[in-house]
Amino acid sequence: MSLTAHPAAPLAPTDSLAAELRAILTAAAFTPLDTRWLRITGPDATRWLNGMVTNSVQSLAPGEGCYNFLLNAQGRILGDCTIYRDPTPDPPAFLLETDASQIETLQAHLDKFIIMDDVELTRTDSAQHSGLLVLGPNASNSLVSVAHAPLPRLGGNMAKVDLNGHQSSICTPTAGTIPAYEVWFDSTASAEHTFRTLRTAIGTAVSPTALEVLRILSGTPRYGVDIRNTDKAHDLPQETAQDRALHFSKGCYLGQEIVERIRSRGSVHRTFSGFALNGDLPPVGTELSTESQPRPVGELTSVISIPRAAFDPSASFDAAPLQIALGYIRREALDRNLPLTYPGGTATPASLPFQLP
Repeated sequence: MSLTAHPAAPLAPTDSLAAELRAILTAAAFTPLDTRWLRITGPDATRWLNGMVTNSVQSLAPGEGCYNFLLNAQGRILGDCTIYRDPTPDPPAFLLETDASQIETLQAHLDKFIIMDDVELTRTDSAQHSGLLVLGPNASNSLVSVAHAPLPRLGGNMAKVDLNGHQSSICTPTAGTIPAYEVWFDSTASAEHTFRTLRTAIGTAVSPTALEVLRILSGTPRYGVDIRNTDKAHDLPQETAQDRALHFSKGCYLGQEIVERIRSRGSVHRTFSGFALNGDLPPVGTELSTESQPRPVGELTSVISIPRAAFDPSASFDAAPLQIALGYIRREALDRNLPLTYPGGTATPASLPFQLP
């Protein structure tokens, strides 16, 4: 699922946001995608790529996908992506999908490690490869009305389909609590035609803000926002709680030594978590404290305020919104259930994904 850059301030509730969220949660909606693709081919593609990422791409069957981190030798997370094996059975080829903001960094990193390997990386031009995200409980019904082939299974799969006479690819994200399908086109003409068809079938186009709210509700961290690699903050793979990105028996890969060292230790000192907020809406980066600890025990990395009308159409606009956040908390504070505070309010750890009211 692709989202725009995270705003500097926490997201505030609006009437239009409530309507968009209701469409996503109860019906169907669509929005343009802003992700980029690398196609990885060559006789050595399977072996080489498996040694560059944290998950087992070598075990993917045609059309299957998995979520991955790319690490450096010190175990720092350089980026994240979903890698699909091309649905064409043979020869094996792989399609790496990542946020537009990451594509240049990841391509440069991968290029650097093609030494004696017969591997080729080809970046897809966004002007010639556009996509739509269709999501919601009724998303599949909306797509079936224009597709002339079975849709791929939810949870990280890809299929080639015919959409009203236009060859397209449909893939399903590996994470999220709402059914979602990414529809990709090889030409602007086919994209525009299907866009018009879906607008007629679905009727609700949603904003990047609504997708950001959905991302936080589902508890999915965003690289560069909740997963950091800066001088001030860098998060280790297991601290992000994204076990779906890690495979512990796939063989050697770049950064594996650090991942294995953390696993052998049995735990990490802090972990990614959700938080229910009570009080003033804090800015991103706010630290969490507890009376028994002299130093901060946590930090908020994503913060939102969701209008109650998103869940209850009868709720008035001035009803108290749902205030939640994503961030990190030290294990001892979480295990001891210590009260957490920030300037102007309190934070209570919450399991992910968040439970809707």
